[in-house]
Amino acid sequence: MKVSIVIPALNEADRIANILEQLKPAIIAGHQVIVVDGGSEDNTAEIASGPGVQVVVSDRTDRAYQMNLGIRETDGDAVLFLHADTQLPKGAIELITRCLELDYFWGRFDVRLSGRAFMFRIIERMMNLRSCLTGIATGDQAMFISREGLDIAGDFPDIPVMEDVAMSKLLKLLLGRPACIHHPVITSSRRWEQKGITRTVLLMWWLRLIYFLGVSPATIARRYWYV
Repeated sequence: MKVSIVIPALNEADRIANILEQLKPAIIAGHQVIVVDGGSEDNTAEIASGPGVQVVVSDRTDRAYQMNLGIRETDGDAVLFLHADTQLPKGAIELITRCLELDYFWGRFDVRLSGRAFMFRIIERMMNLRSCLTGIATGDQAMFISREGLDIAGDFPDIPVMEDVAMSKLLKLLLGRPACIHHPVITSSRRWEQKGITRTVLLMWWLRLIYFLGVSPATIARRYWYV
């Protein structure tokens, strides 16, 4: 089974080389890697332009648009959406293949935050438990969708934020619950550390709450996302 890996990127020069180095075994094995650069002001696109990597330039910075642009270029049996600051566990492609062979159409990984603070262990446990109970995945969890699943569900909703939650709800409605892979991806805790752990948790809870209460993603992005 061939997996296409789509990486949305924006000013990721300090991370993109590392993630592509980690993906070398997948590239050698014949899997497809596509970096969709959202008009970076650093040299992200130049760094990404290595052997076996296809770079697509986007005229928009929102991840939904970038991932949908990447989907157009894929030719794999499944598509994995990977953030540039997220590291896959060993054997990730095989784990995805196994899930799809068990008749799941889509899935996600557990997440582990890179920081050492004990609070991060609590946060990641809560994130993983919530995701398994609700069947809702976030972009940090390296979502993957089979080609058949994409043919049925279509693109990510074209919204500025919460595209991962909206897509999860659509996939769950049309295709059933996700496969929950408990081998965790490791995602950067830099955002939490820069803005404060408690403040970031409260902000994310608040954003999720008002989204479920019907506040539009455009309003959320404009008023809250970069607070």
